Amino acid sequence: MPLSPSFTSIHSQEWEINFLQCYPNGYLKHTELCNLLQLTAGKHSELGAMSFTDMQKHDQAWVLSRMRVEIDELPKWRDTVAVKTWIMDLHGSRSVRALEIWLNGKKIAGSMTYWAVINTKTGRPEALALPHEHFEKYPDKSPTTASFNKIELNRDSEITSNKKIVLSDLDIVFHANNVKYLEWCLDTIDHHPLLKQQLQSFDMNFLRELKLDDEVTLHKGQQDKQEYITVVKNNKPCFALELNWK
Repeated sequence: MPLSPSFTSIHSQEWEINFLQCYPNGYLKHTELCNLLQLTAGKHSELGAMSFTDMQKHDQAWVLSRMRVEIDELPKWRDTVAVKTWIMDLHGSRSVRALEIWLNGKKIAGSMTYWAVINTKTGRPEALALPHEHFEKYPDKSPTTASFNKIELNRDSEITSNKKIVLSDLDIVFHANNVKYLEWCLDTIDHHPLLKQQLQSFDMNFLRELKLDDEVTLHKGQQDKQEYITVVKNNKPCFALELNWK
């Protein structure tokens, strides 16, 4: 797809929150918040001629590796939010993308994401084949107070549930969608602090892909105000989540 005449290096998109996206208390689900971030990043890449379709001409795709989300407050049903995004850094096969959510002129959430380019035939990382000089980079414009981090995997934890990957978990490339991992994990925790908006921030590390009929176990532990959950297949972590509570 050609570069859109409406392309800008900092992209903003409005979304109206509908009731299907909300918890029973009327506030946006954390999984749906991540969906809005993912959709806005995808739209920006499309406008900038760097979408999945563009990359597939070179057998390439972006894969999310790490993500940090910091939340001051959640929007609610019927709110209209603006999601802003820009690229902080892009070199070789790696890119850092920033995202923010604004409501009534106030920033209410921010996210820093770390992406890798992979060859979809070999599954190996490789340098981006598409030109990206038209994207201005903003290395000092951070959306969060802290950067994404590498989650410690070797901590005490207990198995909380088992999961088999089903059709509804899959995305357009036949892998479990990024947001589904978060959904599985949040379904294992006490929902009361979640509904009271006591989740201050969370980090996600995507380690290995999951496909249809894969069977995994979820392991959970807690230390002070931090809860951590890993998704494990054949004794190998595929995903790690840290939840930081107020």
